[in-house]
Amino acid sequence: MYAITGISGQVGGEVARTLLSDAQAVRAVVRDARKGQAWKELGCDLAIADMSDVAALTQALRGAAGAFVLLPPIFDPSPGFPESRATIAAIRQALEAARPDKVVCISTVGAQAKQESLLTQLTIMEQSLGELPIPVTFLRPAWFMENCRWDIASARERGVIESFLQPIERAIPMVATADVGRVAAELLREAWSGVRVVELEGPARVSPERIAKILGDILGRDVRAQVVPRESWAQIFQSQGMIHPEPRMQMIDGFNKGWITFENDQVRKGVVPIEDVLSALIAEMAPSATSHEAA
Repeated sequence: MYAITGISGQVGGEVARTLLSDAQAVRAVVRDARKGQAWKELGCDLAIADMSDVAALTQALRGAAGAFVLLPPIFDPSPGFPESRATIAAIRQALEAARPDKVVCISTVGAQAKQESLLTQLTIMEQSLGELPIPVTFLRPAWFMENCRWDIASARERGVIESFLQPIERAIPMVATADVGRVAAELLREAWSGVRVVELEGPARVSPERIAKILGDILGRDVRAQVVPRESWAQIFQSQGMIHPEPRMQMIDGFNKGWITFENDQVRKGVVPIEDVLSALIAEMAPSATSHEAA
């Protein structure tokens, strides 16, 4: 039995689907029983647990041949990351008590960076869970291709994508969430000892200019990438409701300046190309869906 947290999301869902397709038993760990109903109908065991509830999470992870751990994302953390630190402490206590045979955790490209950014939350997770007396794999995926979701409407309506990644001609590692989930499921079924890091990117590196070109080809119109000046970032993020935009800005700086990057030379390659992800996002965000989301 494999216990899967974050199963309601793109990555956790893909982990579960991959395991189920290989006839593996899956325990869906959800906060709300209603979100687990679809997984129960697919044959999953169901466990109700919040990631900060040590007792419930311990019960959900106990007896598992492997546990998939996804730290709930905090996109606007308070200084010092107290929210994530509390959740990480709870996850560690639960893993220590439950002792699943092995653990695969989603981390991030650049988790080894010394500079602070939004991704520091996952650095803290690695440091804490890496001390467990359990085999642990930290899967460090590249920038998610699905982040392009936020470009679809402006590409379709204005022929422009606003790029915080710059220079816009520079290609960086990206990966599809489908590849992340598939590889995580594969790792859960492997045997290892101690702590290991697995880094993952897609089949080819991608630039904002390339994304604009592909979007244009799919949409049948000219689309160009346009740089968002850094001096405007804080105001933009605050207008979106962020209270502490600095960690997000520092993260983007890390990608742009190159200090958020892979630690090792050997990086696993995914198989899903950016074209497939963009096509799926455009189909998903048809004009009616886009209007509804904006409302």
